Amino acid sequence: MNSVFDSRILNLVIFFPLLVGALVVFLPKDEKGQIRAVTLAGMIGSFLTTVWAWSRFDIHSPIEFQLEYRLQWLSDVGISYHVGVDGLSVALVLLTGVLGPMVVLSSWTFVQERVKEFHLALLVLQTAMFGAFTSIDTMLFFMFFEAVLVPMYLLIGVWGSEERQKAAVKFFLYTMVGSVLMLLALFAVYFLSAPAGARSFDYSTMYNGLMGASRELAGYLKANPDGNGVGLTPVAFALFRYGPWLFLAFSLAFAIKVPMFPLHTWLPDAHVQAPVAGSIVLAGVMLKLGTYGFWRFAVPLFPVAARQYQLMFAVLAVIGIVYGALMCLAQRDIKKLIAYSSVSHLGFCMLGIFAFTPEGATGSAYQMLNHGVSTGALFLLFGMIYERRHARLMSDYGGIARVMPVYAAFFLIVTFSSIAVPGTNGFVGEFLVLLGSFKSTLPLWLSVTAATGVILGAAYMLWMVQKVFFGQVTHQENLGLSDLNKRELAAALPFIILIAVMGLRPQPFLDVLNTSTERYVARAMYASGDGPADDRQVRVLVRQLPRPTVAAAAAVPSMMPGPTPDGLPRPARAMMVKPLQPLQPTLQPGQAQVLP
Repeated sequence: MNSVFDSRILNLVIFFPLLVGALVVFLPKDEKGQIRAVTLAGMIGSFLTTVWAWSRFDIHSPIEFQLEYRLQWLSDVGISYHVGVDGLSVALVLLTGVLGPMVVLSSWTFVQERVKEFHLALLVLQTAMFGAFTSIDTMLFFMFFEAVLVPMYLLIGVWGSEERQKAAVKFFLYTMVGSVLMLLALFAVYFLSAPAGARSFDYSTMYNGLMGASRELAGYLKANPDGNGVGLTPVAFALFRYGPWLFLAFSLAFAIKVPMFPLHTWLPDAHVQAPVAGSIVLAGVMLKLGTYGFWRFAVPLFPVAARQYQLMFAVLAVIGIVYGALMCLAQRDIKKLIAYSSVSHLGFCMLGIFAFTPEGATGSAYQMLNHGVSTGALFLLFGMIYERRHARLMSDYGGIARVMPVYAAFFLIVTFSSIAVPGTNGFVGEFLVLLGSFKSTLPLWLSVTAATGVILGAAYMLWMVQKVFFGQVTHQENLGLSDLNKRELAAALPFIILIAVMGLRPQPFLDVLNTSTERYVARAMYASGDGPADDRQVRVLVRQLPRPTVAAAAAVPSMMPGPTPDGLPRPARAMMVKPLQPLQPTLQPGQAQVLP
């Protein structure tokens, strides 16, 4: 049963860290203990708001985006404050909330300079990430997507290591280049998806406006593989001519953020130079903005182009898996090894996205959560030993399991998660991705090559563990190392619990993710020309919300081919205010249902 507060939950989730930041602003900068305590309490409160949102998400609801809230903002151009969550976004919101307190605890004693500014940057970054994952209005998403860059740039450039400024500038420039191209493509979709008077940056308007044209284009290309677009309606012809370029513009922005090979070169520098808190946020959440962008925008808006470039992106994903693993084997810097492992693990996420199968998509979504837990934990644990020794090379350690047994046990458990040992969370995600890849239309050799990444992952992680933790203590400095204290245990233990729970009891998480997986695969297959026969796989459910200019929109001729079944032009029908109706099991194969 819906609560009257449900439509306000996401507002609280998004802006609660910012409210805490307003309190931190008024604290004296010399009161470092108060600043840390207030920020930690705020992050715990923020985590509780994400748990509330997770608990209110109904996996049986026919509505795709739940907990919706919409406020008119720039109504003349169709920009609104419109937020909501589906299965994937509510899971990523929960992951962001979980990591918040651990990020503060990881930097409790490590950051001693500009403590107030550091914690303000963390709180602003938290709000920006929440906003990006919950935005339904595409322009609002872009604003939050870009807002993430500023606090992360400061975290790297101000509180990083020796070459922090170079790494921060490189990170900022890479992501900005992709974002500019995505903004241009976003404007193009805005003009293509609806006629004047009915245009909007709302995701439902953009998707539904292009849906029929994408289907028309897919049928045309299936019948005329070498056609020149003659006979297509204006919107379908625009997608025929410019759709691949628009898809690549979106994809470039998201591929940089993932990052995919060969656009990954900013990531190792950013991780190595960033403080531990920055590395946890970067690996745990920020990189997921890239995979999430492919899932939410690039593939659904341009399904024909996505299928045309399916093999290319799958090949790049597999190259990233193998290349990242081989680079890990060549590293002697522990932090850089963990950074390159992100390139390899996120290659599995991208392979699952472009497999276009239910198993691959579910595995990709689950792997996004797994990577945030396991790689975030690796950076957290490394930060603890770095704070003691201020050394990153494996040769500076050796045999420390003798003096830090609890720390070694925790690190080994996280290592098992990273290499996908059965019983851990990593196994579930990588197994589903590989299963989906084998069941897809991708070449068999590609899936077999991707599977070697599991072996290589075990090789580089176990080699690193053996060099750092076992054998004789080779440095006298390591004999005096202290084991984990209570604060460090409080920061590390939640990761260990999540690894066990998500590995042994994945179904509650998979049930939530499946609500998005089915729709994602349906959208990828919708424009294939020969979609699946199962009605549940071909439904595309998007809630249409009304624009205020009903009369003006209804008066504009439709740009979409053909009227809707009720005889109204498509843009006019999209503007009508109707209550949500229950799903009717009368769809035929190849049809798509849009909730009015």
